[in-house]
Amino acid sequence: MNRSIKRIAIAVLVMFLILLVDVNYLQAVQAPSLANRPLNDRTEYEQSQVQRGNIVTADGVTIATSVSANSGLFKWQRKYPGAAVYAPVTGYDTIYTQSQAPNYAAGVERAQNALLTGTGSQLAFRNFIDMITNKPQKGATVQTTINSAAQKVAYQQLEQTLRGKTLNGKQQVGGVVALNPSTGAILAMASYPSYDPNNLAVHDTTQLNKTFTELTQKSPSPLVNSASQTTMPPGSTFKIVTSSAWYTQDSTRNTSTVVDSPQPLILPNGNPLNNDNGEQCGNGSGKTQVLIAFAQSCNTPFAKIGTELGGATIKSTATSYGLNNPAALDVPGVSVSPSNFTAEADKSFTAFDAIGQHDTTVTALQEAMFAATVANGGKLMKPYLIQQVTASDLSVVQQTQAQQLSQPISSTVAGYEKQMMTAVLQDSNGTAFQFNSGNENGLVIAGKTGTAQNGSGSNNPDAVFTAFAPADNPKIAIGVMIQGGGYGAAAAAPIAVAVINAYLATLGNPR
Repeated sequence: MNRSIKRIAIAVLVMFLILLVDVNYLQAVQAPSLANRPLNDRTEYEQSQVQRGNIVTADGVTIATSVSANSGLFKWQRKYPGAAVYAPVTGYDTIYTQSQAPNYAAGVERAQNALLTGTGSQLAFRNFIDMITNKPQKGATVQTTINSAAQKVAYQQLEQTLRGKTLNGKQQVGGVVALNPSTGAILAMASYPSYDPNNLAVHDTTQLNKTFTELTQKSPSPLVNSASQTTMPPGSTFKIVTSSAWYTQDSTRNTSTVVDSPQPLILPNGNPLNNDNGEQCGNGSGKTQVLIAFAQSCNTPFAKIGTELGGATIKSTATSYGLNNPAALDVPGVSVSPSNFTAEADKSFTAFDAIGQHDTTVTALQEAMFAATVANGGKLMKPYLIQQVTASDLSVVQQTQAQQLSQPISSTVAGYEKQMMTAVLQDSNGTAFQFNSGNENGLVIAGKTGTAQNGSGSNNPDAVFTAFAPADNPKIAIGVMIQGGGYGAAAAAPIAVAVINAYLATLGNPR
């Protein structure tokens, strides 16, 4: 009898220990994943009882807010006044954001979720004060670096350019990113096609699932931020990187240095490489000043320079500019796809890489970083989207400080690049001469056009443009990429000029 009781007691003890371990495992290890499961409506309920903090632009425009839901279980409803215009910036708040869409629509909503919901550790003291004073808990306000005027114009220009346009049966995409070159602050980040975050902030799960499925199954998905996640060939804008490496290699070189400019260039493999439409570069003598070759966007001089530099040298400079660089992808609130340059052993491939073709790919964000580096005297600042976070009592709990990411080029080389980029718009034979007056009040813009073959045929190249302004007092750097848009000067440059003018107008049009 005693033996049987002993066995039962041991079995009960073992089961108790198993239960104890299981409970602690659930609470200590699995708690986060359980809280984020789609079917866990407890998390949704708890968050709906707290007024989520606002998201605002740098100039004080509210782009995400919470209003009274008046619907029983849910106390607050998330609203996005700017809808599709600001979707790449805000992302969206929904019960499925964390668990079902980890690669989509990151935005400020996800990056600052803890502070927006008032649960972040930085708000612990504020929450304690609210509790003892019987005030309702409230989320913090997140201020972004976005300028509302630049953002609106960027999206409107993309929409006007791309609405209804298709390539190989799919909606064409485009992205715009504008940066403050001296700080790295993102002034605008627009993507097309976009989506309305209000449709994903609903409390009706049937409607939510339907909308989410529609958005994720579209190709391309509007949830993808084409300003930072879609990569395309940079085309001739990459000549900024190639020429940077070339200047850096030999300090005696300058914008007047004469380079070989054959038409065509016979590559090491025996195949010809041509300028656009087989045109001669410069005066057709086979020798051209590098500034003229850059302004006219001649391919053969820079392809030849590329073969002489070698892929490894170009890659080193490209990495300093942000390509192949994981640190450049770490932008809280922004999902960033890597921009890549591969050093090829075959110099015939390097020739194409040097003019932004072959397998070199970049984002619109990276394009803006090219121009920002030149504008900032050769120093590349780390891009950032979140300026500061303030608690409900207006105390600052988080603030971003400008940080230098790298220095791809010296100030002297940056000066050469600036001269060449200015010539693109100022030289009568420059590829963007039509924008030379920039236009009201003599604004001088420095830029570089790109027309990149994308495998869809010569009639549908990607249009690329990167620029900064004013040329002698840079306040904004911009990158524009339009899939299948054609010539950079025709499709991408007008968008950049419109955004530049809109932003400078908010500063009183400095020239």
